[in-house]
Amino acid sequence: MDALKLIITILQLICGLAIILAVLFQSGKSAGLSGAIGGVADSFLAKNKAKTLDAKLARATKWIGAVFLILTLVLLILG
Repeated sequence: MDALKLIITILQLICGLAIILAVLFQSGKSAGLSGAIGGVADSFLAKNKAKTLDAKLARATKWIGAVFLILTLVLLILG
């Protein structure tokens, strides 16, 4: 039983690090007056590429977060 808890704890640690990385790699949303003053001028293709990458990162963050939550509940039950 202790080996199972150790494996789940290691998986939870890896999921936690993956969530941190996925959130840090997402680009910030520059909107409003600060975005206009900053001079954010992207081409059409660059905007679509960024949105696609951000969409994938947001989706990955949700799935990894769900796995993290499930692993936490399993550790709670085993504890």
